[in-house]
Amino acid sequence: MGDLPLRTETDPKYHWRLEDIFSSEVEWEETYKTIETRLPELAKLNGDLGQSADSLYNGLEKVNKTYEDITRLYWYARMRADEDATNSEAQARSSRAQALLVRLLAATAFVEPEILSLSEEKIKEYKKQKPELEIYHHYFTNLWRQKNHILPKSEEEILAQTGQIIDAPHSIYGMLNNADLVFPEIVDENGKKVRITHGRFVPLMQSRDRRVRKDAFEGLYGTYDSVKHTTTALLSAQVNANIFQARVRKYNSAQESALAKNNIPISVYDSLIEAVNSKLPAMYRYVNLRKKMLGLSEIHMYDVYVPIVDEVEMIYSFEESKEIVKKALQPLGEDYVKNLSHGLDNGWCDVYENKGKRSGAYSCGVYGVHPFVLLNHQDTLDSLFTIAHEMGHAMHSYYTDTNQPYIYSDYSIFVAEVASTVNEALLMNYLLDKVQDKKQRMYLLNHYLEEFKGTVFRQTMFAEFEKLIHEKVEGGEALTVDYLNAEYKALNEKYFGPEMIVDEQISLEWSRIPHFYLNFYVYQYATGYSSAIALAMGILQKGEKAVERYLDFLKAGSSKYPIDILAHAGVDMRTPDPIVTALDVFEKIVLELEELALNK
Repeated sequence: MGDLPLRTETDPKYHWRLEDIFSSEVEWEETYKTIETRLPELAKLNGDLGQSADSLYNGLEKVNKTYEDITRLYWYARMRADEDATNSEAQARSSRAQALLVRLLAATAFVEPEILSLSEEKIKEYKKQKPELEIYHHYFTNLWRQKNHILPKSEEEILAQTGQIIDAPHSIYGMLNNADLVFPEIVDENGKKVRITHGRFVPLMQSRDRRVRKDAFEGLYGTYDSVKHTTTALLSAQVNANIFQARVRKYNSAQESALAKNNIPISVYDSLIEAVNSKLPAMYRYVNLRKKMLGLSEIHMYDVYVPIVDEVEMIYSFEESKEIVKKALQPLGEDYVKNLSHGLDNGWCDVYENKGKRSGAYSCGVYGVHPFVLLNHQDTLDSLFTIAHEMGHAMHSYYTDTNQPYIYSDYSIFVAEVASTVNEALLMNYLLDKVQDKKQRMYLLNHYLEEFKGTVFRQTMFAEFEKLIHEKVEGGEALTVDYLNAEYKALNEKYFGPEMIVDEQISLEWSRIPHFYLNFYVYQYATGYSSAIALAMGILQKGEKAVERYLDFLKAGSSKYPIDILAHAGVDMRTPDPIVTALDVFEKIVLELEELALNK
């Protein structure tokens, strides 16, 4: 592994096909100008929107059509920028698209306050006069729910103009993390120099050579240590921005504000932390098993990623991974697999890492086009699961976009991780059914445990940290490097237990987690994973009826409240049952792996 190839040196066969959105930058510019000219026209609706049933319907349609257009504009620019952070033209287009979105938000800031100035009786009267308005029923209902937190028109306009300022810490952190930080070279297990990158870090941490793991661990965190004051300032700015928005909108806390958007009770967040904390002994048991299976006298934080089954490597090329995913997801039915196959084979995915490319993976739905998936494939088992995961997101977007009007096309963050995790659970079930070799079974069980650790335990630890730092600032205190490091280390000690040597470097891990800039987002990985396990088991056990309910869930978008959509699919997150069920599964897997390991 030398330095990464330039974007121009990679095979276009494995690039996403952004030309499906715009055939050229010229067309993008034309759309940009078209949207720009609409802004004054939309602003003129101010004061007239609620004058009649026709003006309300026509005005909402114009507003939503413009948002649909700017969605395409924004994602095209964002994805071009994510291909290569060193491409200054693409970065400039992305900034322009974001700025135009802020202007659109400002130009339409009057919409919700004006609708709320109408009585519910008036809205009902308009719906009778204009039956087409019925499509906005849930939209209106959701607005009334949030009425006390929507500001007068003039204040909403001012708040809308703060969009870029509010987003600045996240944007700056992204440029620092993806473009400016350069990690050191280390010597791999074959004696070759390799530069640490975001994409290579986990594979290096999975090395059988403990010296490689330790060098990668210390090399990565040594780099973050060199910018710790900058990352502290950025995270502090983000937390203050979240609190500012919550207070302006008259919420009691940033946490309440973030959860209220999707009508999620705070009790769901807090009970997640309590439930996971109550099951930490199962995690301690796993840490102890990992220590024994690795034959270590003491276990360190750089030992948590390496597979604990010796002499087993599971390597999958991208082409092999595609075929496995298609087969594994057959329980979801012919239509699902057909659409998934089309996406994998027809320009939805950007597959391999290149210099300047955004790290990690994501999926985005582009309404009226199709979803897109960013990958950084490494031919590992993790990368195989990443394909299943991100295509779960993509298929959620596909079914929502083809069954809902634009206004309900952006499904709630609360359910955003469910479809992706259902895919992962079905893939794991498929692989465990197929495997014959005892060591490979142990390897897969270890991977399953790692998924639980990373998605339920780790994300809940993140959620607890996020709650902690917001409450610290809400209490009038400042975030400092020492405070963040100390609290983050203490959480690692609590979550990993007495057997784990919690190395000092892990105190800085908070500075490399981009999700801390997304305002109480991470807890939904844990709640989503728990509900997904229940849905996947239902699909495998109950067949067609469960699949039908699940496809209804994928098609629903945001046309109902997320908790209600999940309940219709068969999972009620108002109770702790799905979380407890998932954690019981984790404990059973630990016991099975213990038994296999002790009877080699």
